[in-house]
Amino acid sequence: MTSTAGGAGQLLAISDLHIGYDENRALVERMRPDSDEDWLLVAGDVSESVADIRWALKTLAGRFRKVVWAPGNHELWTHPKDPITLRGVERYEHLVEVCRELGVITPEDPYPVWDGPGGPVAVAPLFLLYDYSFLPSGCTTKEEGLKYAHGTGIVCNDEYLLHPDPYPSREAWCEARVAETERRLAALPEDLPTVLVNHYPLDRHPTDVLWYPEFAMWCGTRRTADWHRRFRVETMVYGHLHIPRTTWHEGVRFEEVSVGYPREWRKRPDPPGRLRRILPAEPKEPEESEEDGAR
Repeated sequence: MTSTAGGAGQLLAISDLHIGYDENRALVERMRPDSDEDWLLVAGDVSESVADIRWALKTLAGRFRKVVWAPGNHELWTHPKDPITLRGVERYEHLVEVCRELGVITPEDPYPVWDGPGGPVAVAPLFLLYDYSFLPSGCTTKEEGLKYAHGTGIVCNDEYLLHPDPYPSREAWCEARVAETERRLAALPEDLPTVLVNHYPLDRHPTDVLWYPEFAMWCGTRRTADWHRRFRVETMVYGHLHIPRTTWHEGVRFEEVSVGYPREWRKRPDPPGRLRRILPAEPKEPEESEEDGAR
């Protein structure tokens, strides 16, 4: 683990920047820290293009004391418009190297320790994927779930663009990622709280408000349902659902920090691109919900 000098600053978070949209790119251009000590957590879905991902993370790394990135599904797509045609693990490893060139912390690096207000906590960016275990009601297998989803027309583009190579399936890749990440988190000091940063929520409960419940299949894994308890989680930071809100589950704060698409954030009363403060924690409030962003 690495540490930073304590005493000042904020631990801030954002996700689902989707800078392929000009309006969202403009939001990144305007993002600034409040102090020289602020860190920024980026919980995935910066863009589908490696060039765009590099631009956004380079821009943010030049402004914040430290930037921590966890990949989303869009970064892992092998998109026909992206000249970088790497697939699966090779694409992920390429993105990790891009981040390291920029000084951005990735899931493959030692977990940094936030010693500022609200700390110390280990800040752990995660890359876990999903395994189709968040099945629609009445379905008991992946095959049944996918058949149901195709019947409704709600099918994630991952089925066509996110390749698991060299793993035989996305769920096999997920299993390997969960096992390795679990090992690393278990090795942390037992008295050190954590902030876990993952593109998908660790527990299924945030997906309960989805307009299309079948989309939950592409939103995480049941394998991590107890991690918020096992690994002393102060806050679980995630994105992906495009439903920015705070929920509390078994006493643990789950914070969705998505920007989402312009058609979604235009409907919301808050200014788009607002960085969410993770630490120091704000006073506990009743659950927030912005279901207008539900998929």
